[in-house]
Amino acid sequence: MSLQEEVLPFPAAGGARTHVSGQTQDLHRNLTWRDAFWVTSGVPAGVLFTIGGVSSTIGQPAWIIWILAILVGFAQCFTYAEISGLYPHKSGGASVYGALGWVRYSKFVAPVSVWCNWIAWSPMLALGTSLAAGYMLSNLFPADAAINTWQVTLLDLGFISKDLTLRINSTFVLAVIFLLITFKLQHSGASAAARTQRILGIASLTPLVVIALVPLFTGDMPSTNFLPLLPLMHDATGASVMGSWNAAGISTAMGAMFLACWSTFGFETAVCYTREFKNPQQDTFKAIVSSGLLCLFMFIAVPIAFQGELGLSGMLAPAIVDGSGVGAAMAKFVGGGVVVFNVIVVMLVMSILLIVMTSMMGSSRTLYQASVDGWLPKYLSHVNEHGAPTRAMWTDLVFNLFLLLMSNYMAVLSISNVCYMIFVFLNLQSGWIHRLDRADWPRPYKCANWLLALGVLCGYLDLVFVGAGANFQGENTLRNGLIATFLIVPVFIYRHYWQDKGQFPASMRKDMELPHARAGVLPYLSLLLAVVVVWVSAKLTVIV
Repeated sequence: MSLQEEVLPFPAAGGARTHVSGQTQDLHRNLTWRDAFWVTSGVPAGVLFTIGGVSSTIGQPAWIIWILAILVGFAQCFTYAEISGLYPHKSGGASVYGALGWVRYSKFVAPVSVWCNWIAWSPMLALGTSLAAGYMLSNLFPADAAINTWQVTLLDLGFISKDLTLRINSTFVLAVIFLLITFKLQHSGASAAARTQRILGIASLTPLVVIALVPLFTGDMPSTNFLPLLPLMHDATGASVMGSWNAAGISTAMGAMFLACWSTFGFETAVCYTREFKNPQQDTFKAIVSSGLLCLFMFIAVPIAFQGELGLSGMLAPAIVDGSGVGAAMAKFVGGGVVVFNVIVVMLVMSILLIVMTSMMGSSRTLYQASVDGWLPKYLSHVNEHGAPTRAMWTDLVFNLFLLLMSNYMAVLSISNVCYMIFVFLNLQSGWIHRLDRADWPRPYKCANWLLALGVLCGYLDLVFVGAGANFQGENTLRNGLIATFLIVPVFIYRHYWQDKGQFPASMRKDMELPHARAGVLPYLSLLLAVVVVWVSAKLTVIV
């Protein structure tokens, strides 16, 4: 029997942890890779959040940025697929599997991976529901209507980001309603939620596919909307002008890549459901690759269609940059009367709620598994009778109610993306750490050595985007993101040293036990190089 088989606490068809009362206290094995595909089918809607921001950062080359970003994301997914197959008894996604590679070398680096993944995914609940609420309000009422203009300011948070406040307005109220609806839909477990996701997925992906294909058939995409490939700059008066590929131009491209990667990398959430797959050894790989192929098409086709239809001036319109007018613009692409327009907008709202459900399912399972493994407080390891991690879901809900009060959602997105890219780096490096330390463990899927090496390279490239590009999305974004990253330290100290008295749970210790830690000093050297990459990238950046 291999060491991997010894740590699997469930039979092949799935098992459950039970208390003396006989009540099931574990996630249920009732998903297939198709269910995970539909759960993650909401990820392409992420393009709606940042398509304007990417264009306002880089200008005309935005369509190239989207292609590069999704290609990087797709290259990374093969490493995720391999490490996920090592732990078919765990939920929570790639960050959990990556943390198990790092934990033998540092108790504190490992929880950073899990924490950064959650910090990146959880705010999608607030971002998504607020954008959906904005679509509804802007299409139901005039821009100057009282319902769209009233606001009560609660607190000034300008010390975090310029003009950031806590406030209550109509968007907050409607977004809370959307958030409660998605919470209720997932209370009956992943299987029931997956069925809902399938229905929403078909309905919500339709407008995105239509928007992507219509310009290809109509041919209404003049080359002047794509060329010349020169970065966007601003003159002394603040007006937008064509720049050149000097230090400032390259820095601008890094800022655009930083933002685009937040959307394009998201399909890695497909591996969050390994513990709930009927056949985790096969379903995990199928789920992430099929989701990746969907995103590969959507994140290339939709931005090209948008830019081809609107041109640079249209992409720089304030309503496109802040996301509030994206739905209306997409509806106009199709043409038709008021009825068609409203149907498209409703379908776009559904697509956004789909990614909100994807985020809640993924992020709550990350909290759940992090608690089971000893990273986060014990109360999060509870599940209800349907196998839903309800306490983790409630934690997500309360956290996002606070985020919904914030006036600048782009600041929230940018800070969370610093955390996300750190998680991605740690996970991609865990691929080779697992190869060295767990060389004899069976792997349902083993990626080619060159793909593993490409993932390592992509990890450092992601850190270049962070160091060089984060502050393009707001002053001190990099600083604030690093602060958010290390908020896990006191939380982990409380769980590990106070609740667990310095010992990991028994099941976790089995996962950690290895006859040989072959990676040696290499993990430490990779971390040192990571710090250097971020520091040098930040120092060389030119923001004008």
